[in-house]
Amino acid sequence: MTLRPLSLRQLDADSEPALQSLLEALKQSGHHFVPPSPATHRRVLARDPHRQARNLRDVFGWSLPFAPNLMPAPLLNALRLADLLVDDQGLLRSRVRVAALEGELFLHSAYPTTRPDAVFFGPDTYRFAAFLKTELADAPSGGVLVDIGAGSGAGAVVAARLARPARTILTDINPAALRLARVNLRQARCEAELVLGEGLDRVEGSLDLVIANPPFIAGEDGHVYRDGGDLHGARVTLDWTKAALNRLAPGGRLVLYTGSAIVEGQDRLFQAVEGLVAGGPFELRRQELDPDIFGEQLSEPAYADVERIAAVGLSVRRRSS
Repeated sequence: MTLRPLSLRQLDADSEPALQSLLEALKQSGHHFVPPSPATHRRVLARDPHRQARNLRDVFGWSLPFAPNLMPAPLLNALRLADLLVDDQGLLRSRVRVAALEGELFLHSAYPTTRPDAVFFGPDTYRFAAFLKTELADAPSGGVLVDIGAGSGAGAVVAARLARPARTILTDINPAALRLARVNLRQARCEAELVLGEGLDRVEGSLDLVIANPPFIAGEDGHVYRDGGDLHGARVTLDWTKAALNRLAPGGRLVLYTGSAIVEGQDRLFQAVEGLVAGGPFELRRQELDPDIFGEQLSEPAYADVERIAAVGLSVRRRSS
């Protein structure tokens, strides 16, 4: 996948602390917003197409335009310093939203998330976090944790608090994601290394825990955060799974959340992963977390033979011996 020009400029020594101050101020104010799916967001805004923000939740949740005097000067200055304000017919818009998860706040891209470098945070993020909490409840401490395609870093924060790794690494092909993830992790007091690159290409050594929430929508050329490639959007998931299996230390685990196309009652992604682990020193488990997500995609040509898209969690453990 080719990354197009960025809309979020590189955070420097001045703008990064400004964004940390923004998160801290919102946290102190009790900010709480759970981002819905893009389809739900669009329907809510359609109720009043000319609505302006009445409070900071409207600004950093619903991505509504706002008058400059709505926002305290320090917050406005923080956005200006980070080049995250857009003029909109005499009003302003924020380029970022702020979501609440597990007692922390996470910067991510404002609605609509249509740019190729968008940093997505939505219902899949919450399902991913819930799956991690279930799978890693008894995770041993120490070792190396890698979050592939980390996005906002939310998964890494949840996993690190459960697994207590000695070293945490986040990878992503999107520089904008890593820039926001760095701010989010520092706000959550989570130490991590950030690696710009595809999958595990720039990560060395054996790994004890690999987590991932890969893009899984087919036919989304140019949308880095959604484009899962061919095989009904499963190509990226399979590539990351294969790379992780080759790097797991004895006793190491891959914990993966994704969307899977169901064709004639069969989970094609799970069947492909079964093929990858067959005959190897692995134990594979599957959990269907939601039987029907992103139903609107089924009208697209890439899904002509698909009955539904299921949210699934896969866990692969490499046997110790």
